[in-house]
Amino acid sequence: MSSSLPALPKLMTTKWSSLNDSNNFDVVNPATGQVLTTVTGGDIDTAAAAVEASQRAFNSWRWLPPTQRAGLLLKCSEALEKHSEELAHLLCLENGKPYQDALLFDVGFLVGAFRYFGSLADKLPDQFFDRGSMYATVMREPYGVCVGILPFNWPPIHLGGKLAPCLAAGNTMIIKPGDQTPLTVLRAVEILQTVLPPDVVIAVPARGPVVPQALVANPAVRAVSFTGSTAAGAAVARTAADTIKPATLELGGKNAMIVFEDTDLDRAVATALEGSFFNKGEACTATSRLLVHEAVHDAFVDKLSAGVRKIVTGNGMDPKTHVGPCVNKASQERVLGYIQKGKEEGATVAAQGALSSNPELQDGSFVAPTLFTNVTPQMKIAREEIFGPVSVVIKFSTEDEAVSISNDSVYGLTAVLFSKDHERCLRVARKLDVGMIFFNQYNRAVLGTPFGGANHSGYGREHCIDTLREWTRAKAIHQPSGLHAVPQWRAVKDCLQN
Repeated sequence: MSSSLPALPKLMTTKWSSLNDSNNFDVVNPATGQVLTTVTGGDIDTAAAAVEASQRAFNSWRWLPPTQRAGLLLKCSEALEKHSEELAHLLCLENGKPYQDALLFDVGFLVGAFRYFGSLADKLPDQFFDRGSMYATVMREPYGVCVGILPFNWPPIHLGGKLAPCLAAGNTMIIKPGDQTPLTVLRAVEILQTVLPPDVVIAVPARGPVVPQALVANPAVRAVSFTGSTAAGAAVARTAADTIKPATLELGGKNAMIVFEDTDLDRAVATALEGSFFNKGEACTATSRLLVHEAVHDAFVDKLSAGVRKIVTGNGMDPKTHVGPCVNKASQERVLGYIQKGKEEGATVAAQGALSSNPELQDGSFVAPTLFTNVTPQMKIAREEIFGPVSVVIKFSTEDEAVSISNDSVYGLTAVLFSKDHERCLRVARKLDVGMIFFNQYNRAVLGTPFGGANHSGYGREHCIDTLREWTRAKAIHQPSGLHAVPQWRAVKDCLQN
């Protein structure tokens, strides 16, 4: 870990900050409750100016040969990698997650995304058709100015997942960072701007929905990518529809991990612990529903409960910390409300982790990792996305029952299947209404495979070559081949014959 981080200014401004102090907002360390800095946010006028600047940049960026764009993106990857420790440190401070997790997962993915899409920037092929009398070419063209709206939970991951393919395809992008965690994104964009031409990437920090809605509604913005809550995503989709532009939505999840009776129990328990509590449960891919066969239910609960009780909560800068605080007080209160609701509905708290006794953390937004048992599928804690360190165990008897419980959700992002029977895993996978499935492991996705869900988990795919295509539109060019006569409407001969 880097020994020190440059001191943050008391007031952080950007080129796109408003002159009105009412748009300022504090960034708080959720582990201590202390203000890290105050950011001067943008407004509708600065958002409009950012779109104009992005359009000017696009007018030249789009014509840059793909090989040159590829080279610049690879240089972006190198520049970000040089600042990995600084970015991870910032993320730890503003989000609360453990430093090592921020470095390896968040910043590591950001670096890898620019490397991956940089390698693809010059490899998106055109199509050629020979139809005898006609030739046709289908080429992919960039949309233009695009907007990426980021959440607070994985800022570097979502920055890389949206920005790298967008730029690789020849677009420019305006980034709206999450209100709670803008610092890592703002710094990453500064680093990228040292490599890229001016205004190819712009970051506009702002609090609340006004600025992102203004960006999405701007007619000069041609495509949008949003990650966040389902309710906010629906609002983005409605605004995008009003100006007839595509929107990719990566939204919520209430993901099931199905543990069959023939499983490797120790491995399943380890996966459940990670899937439920990694990143404080602030993950759309969290395995927040643990469906466990009745034959192994009790043993599974005993082993998992023992693990939950040993989870160390604390400051993310402490290397002993496993789980940091919720991102802010509002999130903490919401998660605690779900825990209370679970008790009222009749669920049993099987285990909880211990909260830190460190007096420096008493104003932090901590929630003890909590495992519920005796949960029925209709309870709120089993149906609604909690987005915190809370998981529930639901007992099942048959394969069909497990599939039914898993699919009985408005969401459809991921599922995890644990069984030694590979044919069973494949059979069940075909029946689950989700976008991604993991066999006997959690969320070890391969960069280059589609990331995205179904139903209220959103639409569109990220992290793969299909993403590159989604940031482009097809243009078909038709021309006579000169080899055969081109068919004509019979009236041409009748009406124009001398």
